[in-house]
Amino acid sequence: MNTQGRVFKYNDNVDTDVIIPARYLNTPNAAELALHCMEDIDTNFVKEVKKGDIMVAGWNFGCGSSREHAPLVIKTCGTGCVIAKSFARIFYRNAINIGLPILECPEAVDEISANDEVSVDFDTGVITDITTGKTYQAQPFPEFIQNIIKNGGLLASLKLNGGNANE
Repeated sequence: MNTQGRVFKYNDNVDTDVIIPARYLNTPNAAELALHCMEDIDTNFVKEVKKGDIMVAGWNFGCGSSREHAPLVIKTCGTGCVIAKSFARIFYRNAINIGLPILECPEAVDEISANDEVSVDFDTGVITDITTGKTYQAQPFPEFIQNIIKNGGLLASLKLNGGNANE
């Protein structure tokens, strides 16, 4: 499984209230929620993001409240992957549960710039900055988590595999 796209770059401590402001959480439709993704720090994000584009961020991405709306709107916008130096624990788990690929790779975050073209191979964890030609190695997910992500999230994986998320 792979993705390739343009980079949207953010700093440390991007919290869930920035990813999807709480004032919109009364909207149950993911597509409607996604229209407000990142709007408090990047008003152009939802206007410019294309399928496969990549978010790159610093330490503690997804901190704050435990809402799964945050990774859901990132995925619904078409974002192919989030690469960060680290993720808040609950965001990390929520991302896997809804099938949003995420990778931790501090070196890539330090060197990749906004608007670079980047590809990610989720099976190997190789991140390639096509713009600069540099590659970085992130720790790939174990096969059972890759399967959850490939199947579109934990619930979808369980439905497809008769209750067994490991397939």
